[in-house]
Amino acid sequence: MKKSIPLILLLLASACAPKPPVVTPPNNCKSTGYTYDLEDLTYELVWSDEFDVDGEPDPQKWSYDVGGHGWGNQELQYYTKGENVEVKDGKLVIEARKETRGPNAFTSTRLVSKNKGDFRYGKFEVYAKLPDTLGSWSAVWMLPTVNQYGGWPRSGEIDIMEYVVQDLNIVHGTVHTGRYNHIDGTQQGFSRSLHDVSNTFHLYTIEWLPDQIRYYLNGEFVYRFKPSLFITCPTSQHWPFDIPFHLIFNIAVGGSWGGARGVAEEGWPTTMEIDYIRVYQAVEMNDIIENRR
Repeated sequence: MKKSIPLILLLLASACAPKPPVVTPPNNCKSTGYTYDLEDLTYELVWSDEFDVDGEPDPQKWSYDVGGHGWGNQELQYYTKGENVEVKDGKLVIEARKETRGPNAFTSTRLVSKNKGDFRYGKFEVYAKLPDTLGSWSAVWMLPTVNQYGGWPRSGEIDIMEYVVQDLNIVHGTVHTGRYNHIDGTQQGFSRSLHDVSNTFHLYTIEWLPDQIRYYLNGEFVYRFKPSLFITCPTSQHWPFDIPFHLIFNIAVGGSWGGARGVAEEGWPTTMEIDYIRVYQAVEMNDIIENRR
């Protein structure tokens, strides 16, 4: 009996010990402390291109990234300044061609809205039909207009849609940050089978909010990136998505991902067609930001 007394005392002490306090993250943590009802947000159209005037893309909305230095992924194309893109019959058409430009065996276009369409938060909708030739790597994506947190990937990247033809009818949506990126194999996102992406238009959407990025395919919710669900106090390494980003449309050729299973000799040119890009922002956003806890 005497041997059980210390155990009884220990149990009593444990029962009387105070519980650890609930820790509230400091408000300097990224992507925390925001309160809103997702279903009650009121979105208004703030920027769009319906591509309804034939000719070159609207120079008030679009510029070009130009060159053929591999673009960090050993890509094979040279991006021209407007030679591989046109607006025709209500569509923006980007064309990747098998033709020599200097040391590059292919040409294409990388269209950007930098300093002409820059956004922080919003809903982004792109209605697009994608290329069909092996070795092509098409994308609708976003980069920071200013690398406030440092060079890639520290200031972030939002891939609304990527499609490499080697993975037939599988589309991808991904975010990259200093902590989560494909170089380290820690990127965050989804891959989803989608029927006939090269012959049918599909709607690719993200909803970018102060604490999460939500992905939709044809209006169906498919993925959410919300670091505060698994990190107590996210930093810019986890969430750099509180600065303005701009839009990018392009077709790459080959490269570390697009050419992983080879590049076709035939089937060029190949095209990505975009029916429209629409950007909406919630009228409640200023209040959501100002009332952050």
